[in-house]
Amino acid sequence: MERRKLIGIGAGLAVLPTWWALRQVANGAKEDWRTDTAPLERAFPVLGPLADAKWVSSRDNERDVPSPELVISGFARLTPGKLAELTAAHAFVSEGPADDFSSWFEKPLRSEGPENPQWARSHELDRDGSGYSTSLWFDRRSDTVRFWALNPYRQGA
Repeated sequence: MERRKLIGIGAGLAVLPTWWALRQVANGAKEDWRTDTAPLERAFPVLGPLADAKWVSSRDNERDVPSPELVISGFARLTPGKLAELTAAHAFVSEGPADDFSSWFEKPLRSEGPENPQWARSHELDRDGSGYSTSLWFDRRSDTVRFWALNPYRQGA
């Protein structure tokens, strides 16, 4: 009788990981990043409508103490022609981000983004002051913008 119990428990433990994986797929397991573009379009109206995005925020994840300030970071793809419009209207310099997603919440983005980007930045398009800050880097080959923003929805931003 003891042997049957052990075999039953062992079989149950062997099935548990498969059951959990199937349940995650059936429930549409959440990605490690967000893909909705509407919040980004509201934060960065100069970019216009976005084709797609992968981004995270300091208020996402399962940290015990949420961040008192909102930081969003990620990538978005511009609609065709938008980057050409921006480069015609603003001065750009070749400049890439200083770090490679160093914050705890940015980890899911480390292997994302365009391959071998050639970043350019327009300091005119970045915002800073009175408690908010935005940095935008553009890759002309992929029409991708990498962004980092502190309190992007603050009034007057």
